[in-house]
Amino acid sequence: MAIFINENSKVLVQGMTGSEGTKHTKRMLASGTNIVGGVTPGKGGQVVDMDGQQIPVFNSVSEAVAATGANASVIFVPPKFAKAAVIDAIDAALPIVVVITEGIPVHDSAAFYAYAESKGTTRLIGPNCPGLISPGKSNIGIIPADITGPGRIGLVSKSGTLTYQMMYELRDFGFSTAVGIGGDPIIGTTHIDCLRAFQDDPDTDAIVMIGEIGGDAEERAAAFIGEYVTKPVVGYVAGFTAPEGKTMGHAGAIVSGSSGTAAAKKEALEAVGVAVGKTPSETAALMRKILQG
Repeated sequence: MAIFINENSKVLVQGMTGSEGTKHTKRMLASGTNIVGGVTPGKGGQVVDMDGQQIPVFNSVSEAVAATGANASVIFVPPKFAKAAVIDAIDAALPIVVVITEGIPVHDSAAFYAYAESKGTTRLIGPNCPGLISPGKSNIGIIPADITGPGRIGLVSKSGTLTYQMMYELRDFGFSTAVGIGGDPIIGTTHIDCLRAFQDDPDTDAIVMIGEIGGDAEERAAAFIGEYVTKPVVGYVAGFTAPEGKTMGHAGAIVSGSSGTAAAKKEALEAVGVAVGKTPSETAALMRKILQG
């Protein structure tokens, strides 16, 4: 088992013919992802050689879905074209759409998020995220596939690089699914969405949650954990040394007064029984202790 994606995921790459799309399509294929087509408006009908695999290109997501039976998409297009790409995928009723693109204007993200909500058929992951991986089954995005293997830990993270570090540090246990949800102010899939899915997944035994300063997503996740999650959860909050009022890293990581601080988030998580590490390595050690104990 895994959450959101598995060995049955048939993946489209929107923007596959661009440099980033090409590079990461080859990486995803090498890690076993079933990529069935690319989408680049105006380039439909082409076939692209990806290290020996012939991948057809379509003009629209709906056309690609009709031809391939695709049920997931990953978007590697420049920010100014991202809104149109996401709406194209939502109109095709794809269940999973992963938006890797960084720097999408917030009003564009708000528009396609609201559109997805109104349609009710598509789960958006991102934008500005590394994607998600169910090791040994499917890898949609830019997460390195060779740093861990399959196992029974679930991981949800705002940070891309901290996702990779946690996967590597706990590689001897492995992961059911790791989800990088992105750090923009408006994102499609939240900590809570992933926590619910991991709680309901019979093959996930424990959960790592990585947050960061800014907003109240971690406090809301803590409240949800207190009400719903019975599996052990360990957490890490990036940004304990961040100065007040300064955006750090992601667009959503801004602290105002006492709101959104790492200390406040740590306190909220610990209040519902989540062990919170002071560093990523300490967080991994907390999880290791739980799994060994």
